[in-house]
Order: sequence, then C-alpha cells, then structure tokens
Amino acid sequence: MSYHTQLSRTEETETESTGSPFAPHTEADVEAMLRAVDAESVEELFDVPNSVRFDGEFGIEAASEREVVRSVVETLGRNESATEFLGRGHYDHYVPSLVDHLADRSEFLTSYTQYQPEITQGFLQALFEYQSLLVELTGLEVANCSMYDAATALGEVATLSRRARSVTGDRVLVPDALRDERRAVLENYVGGTALAVEEYPTAAGVVDPDDLEDALDDDVALVYVENPTTTGLIQDRLEAVGELLAADDVLFCLGSDPIALSLLRTPASIGADAVIGDASVLGLGTAYGTSLGLFACKEEYLRQVPGRLVGASRDESGRRAYTLTLQTREQHIRRERATSNICTNQAWVALRTAIHAAVLGPDGLLDLAKECHRLPEVLARELDAIEGVSAPVRDGYHFREFRATVEPDATELVSELYAEGFAVHAIDADTIQVCVTDANENRAAELVTAITEVLD
Repeated sequence: MSYHTQLSRTEETETESTGSPFAPHTEADVEAMLRAVDAESVEELFDVPNSVRFDGEFGIEAASEREVVRSVVETLGRNESATEFLGRGHYDHYVPSLVDHLADRSEFLTSYTQYQPEITQGFLQALFEYQSLLVELTGLEVANCSMYDAATALGEVATLSRRARSVTGDRVLVPDALRDERRAVLENYVGGTALAVEEYPTAAGVVDPDDLEDALDDDVALVYVENPTTTGLIQDRLEAVGELLAADDVLFCLGSDPIALSLLRTPASIGADAVIGDASVLGLGTAYGTSLGLFACKEEYLRQVPGRLVGASRDESGRRAYTLTLQTREQHIRRERATSNICTNQAWVALRTAIHAAVLGPDGLLDLAKECHRLPEVLARELDAIEGVSAPVRDGYHFREFRATVEPDATELVSELYAEGFAVHAIDADTIQVCVTDANENRAAELVTAITEVLD
C-alpha cells in the first residue's frame, strides 16, 4: 500500500469519526452532551422565533478554495485604485515584512489575554518593551500597553482628570480644530459625568498661550493640545502652555504619535501631564482600521491609569519575570470601582508597533521622523511653483502634511486628480490638504505633474 493511499484512508477515517474538520464533535459526543442536559436535539437548545428563523437554502454553489480566490480577486479587480495623499489623523508608513513574519506567529496571533504569566512571558516582554518605548519617547514615567485608539485614550484622560485632580473644575477644553470623530467619542465618554467639553480658539490648530489664558478659569480641569496639529503644523509655544496650565493646576494632555515624538521635544519637558495618540503609525498599514491608542502619564496618576499595565518582577528563582500588574484598577477585579470599563485592548497591534520600532532602532525612527518633516516641505515648494497654487497656507514647520490654496475650485481639482489616480482632501472651496510619507513619496512628482496639467 502506498503512502498516498494510507494518507487518503486516514483522512477518510478522521472525517467519518468527527463529521467535519470545523465541527469536531462525533454523533456520539453530541448525543452524550444532549443526555447530560436532558435535551432531545440540538434545536431544543436554541429559541429562535419562526419569524426570523431561516430554514431555506442560500443558493450559493459549492466551490473549491482556488475558485473562491479567483472569484474574489476578479471582484476586487473592479475597484478603482488611487495613490492616497490623505492624512488628517490617519497616516500610512512602510511596514517591514519582518513585522508580519513575527507578529503572525501562532504564539502571538491569538485572542488569548496574557493573564497567565507562566505561559506568556514572550508576549508580556514584548508589551513591556512597547511601554518602555512610550516612556522613553514621552519622558513620562508610566505607559499602559494599549487603548483602542487615540479618541478613546482622550476620553480616558478626561475621566482621569475628574478622578485624580484636586480641583473643582468640570470643563474640558479642546482645540476648535479637533476632528469631529475624536470630539464625538470624547463627548460620549464624559456624558455620564459632570464634565463638559468646550473649545478654545486656535489658528489652524496652533494654540496661542494668550488666547488660551483668556479661556481659562477656576472650573477648567483639562486642556488638550495636539502636536503636530490636524493641518500638519508643528507647535512651537507649548512650553508656555505647560507653564500656564501648571500655574492654574489644570491637567495638560498632549496628542501626538511615536514617530513625531522621536523628533519633537519630549512632552514631559514642556510640562505635559499625559500623552495620548495613535501608535499604529508604526507596525500597521491604513486599511479602515484597526488602530492603537497610546496612553502615558506621570507616575502620580499610576493608580488611575486605564487598561492593562505590564510590570517586571522576579520569579521564585530570582529570574526576571513579566506579569500584568496593579490589576485592582481593572473592571474584572472590581467593576464598580474600576478606573475604566475598557475590557480588552490592542495587544497584538502594540506588539506590531514594538517590532517595527525595534527594526528601525533609535536612529532609524529619528530618520523616519526627519523624512516626515522634509517631504512635505519639499512637496509644498514644488506645488507653490504652480500657477494657481499657494502652498503652504501657513508658514511654519510641517510634519507629514500641509494645506494649499488652489484656483479656481478645490473640489473640482480633487475630482479630476482622482480620475488620474491620486486622492487628496478638499477642505473647502479653495483649499486642499496633502499628506506625503515614505509610503507615497515615490509618486509625489507625478502628483505635481497631474496638478499642473489639471490647472493648466
């Protein structure tokens, strides 16, 4: 008997005994379980109303894996494809193949939460390295091992300000240029508290300390500032903001990301109490999500930090060991007194971010950040040379993106550029916003040519 014949018969035997490789219960198993719960059939275990019960056929012909793949590829091939020069909170960077190779290992690619340190030391160490990365970049003492995204991290900082600060304030001030989605999540977070969200004036997201001071009074608990701004501008007066808020005993939260933080002054050095942002700019491409919220703060707020913290300890043999620590903050320990009711996290994405950062190293991360500053400066100069385009709209240092005014119509320009295979944002009737990174810089010259031809 040949090996192939033996294998074929083995597969037949396994299929007969289990019924299906995707539902590995034999008929005997099912009957035993039904007897244990005193049920006659599996259907008795469910109570699905007849009005919504489906007993028909789907009408889908059976197909092999190869046929399904071919059909899906053909369907996707009908999509219109464009090189994206989009940004405004979502940024695409090249992700080294090593990130996928390591993160897709079965030890990591799992829904299992690392509650048993004796079997998850590798994953816990990677998350500890992720936290250490954020501590180094922010200059703050504590970082958790992930939030859902930047918006939920901002909501958590707002509720933290209510718990942790010895102030009577109940107002959270955010820039008038804050993205609507982030504002909506923040509003939802504070909806069950006495906190209220209000705006302070900015110039395209850039805060003026004097204008901010006019908006402050005794009932302000938290001020949120973004650097870079949603328009790509780098703020240069944040130290004055930090001094102002410290004098008024107001919590200062800065919004940023790991790449920008590697180039800019550390938040701790300008007086920030907490830092939130999107850390998935490292390790994860943009494809409708998901994201990774970073959260770091001063040590004095350690007991109020939401989410999970990985700590370094010692096992009974004296060896370094990693474990989830200070878990009394979490809702699975004491729900009614928890700092937050976030009940999962983005551990796998945090792992990818840690791997990407390790691949780059400190020098590589800084080089990437420098490119994010250089590329928009170069592209803005090239666009500014086109008749009918003025770029950037505001003078200053830019990071990844900038705005430009165009004549006669920005919406029409964006539509025609899309037909040419380029996607950019139309902000209003005469303004566009362009984002350029290492992921799309190879087509920046073609974008300049396309804009020139459309406006000619």
